[in-house]
Amino acid sequence: MSSTAQTAGLDLAERLAAARPAPGLWATGLVAAIVWLVAASIILGLPDADDLGRTEELAGAAALIGGVILAATLLIGRLPSGPEALSTRIRAGGPWLIVLPLALIAWELVTAKLDWLPRPFFAAPQSILEVFTDDWARLGESVLRSLILVVPGYLLGAALGFVTGVAMGWSRLVGYWVHPVIRLIGPLPATAWLPVAFFAFSTSRGASTFLIALASGFPVAVLTWSGVASVGKSYYDVARTMGASPWFLVRKVAVPAAMPSVFVGLFMGLGASFSVLVVAEMMGVRAGIGWYLQWAQGWAAYANMYAALLVMAVMCSSAVSLLFRVRDRLLSWQKGLVRW
Repeated sequence: MSSTAQTAGLDLAERLAAARPAPGLWATGLVAAIVWLVAASIILGLPDADDLGRTEELAGAAALIGGVILAATLLIGRLPSGPEALSTRIRAGGPWLIVLPLALIAWELVTAKLDWLPRPFFAAPQSILEVFTDDWARLGESVLRSLILVVPGYLLGAALGFVTGVAMGWSRLVGYWVHPVIRLIGPLPATAWLPVAFFAFSTSRGASTFLIALASGFPVAVLTWSGVASVGKSYYDVARTMGASPWFLVRKVAVPAAMPSVFVGLFMGLGASFSVLVVAEMMGVRAGIGWYLQWAQGWAAYANMYAALLVMAVMCSSAVSLLFRVRDRLLSWQKGLVRW
């Protein structure tokens, strides 16, 4: 290698090294830590417009979060970097770590400090925290009862919808008879079947499971059918030349090729199941997030209602994240073919 090429290579290496972020202080994290500490100071320093509990606890929680982020800014430069590294994922969430305390400050000012929003319709942050600290047992039981109700209903609806969609997409005979039925009853809201559910099932749990399964099964069936029906004929021809049986074609060709559409249906069914959950838990059950929301509205306990909505949002978000992980594992072969 000539000296000119060596010099050019060294110059390129120096430029690449200069382009990399130098390990050390994480500027975004430092700003986030400061904003969280400022939020704690505002919560504790400014007087409340009314006698509210848990103000000191809320300020302590904000200060603790700020301290953790401050420690992360000092340690993140020592962590390994890369697309899947922990430091990269922490840095990616940096802007949200700034936006969240700013939103908390605005919420605290317009409710607890300045009393601009009318109560009890708008609850202060410390009122929400008080619900979690004082009514955690009832909330926890409601979450458990809701999971016991929604998980079997969603899994049942997803399984039936998947089988129905595969049969419709593979068999013209099944598609001929089932497709009109799906088009007729599928677009109807699941809550419209309340009279049928009460008549067909002797218990509220059975009726609720039926409604949740109906809401989650329709999008899974339609999108699975669409995915199977759209598989190219060339895939089947190649498999048949190698002696593949019809059952092999369904398992190894049709279903894997349709999985991206199947997961779209699963995501849509998950959202529909949580929407129906609130209505389903109003049918005679004595615990659950839907029941808790109805109870809070009846007693004008709006802080409890907002706390239940927050818990439901966390439940739905966690379920979506879990489904994303399952999808990424099953469809890992798509990485590099499509952009996630």
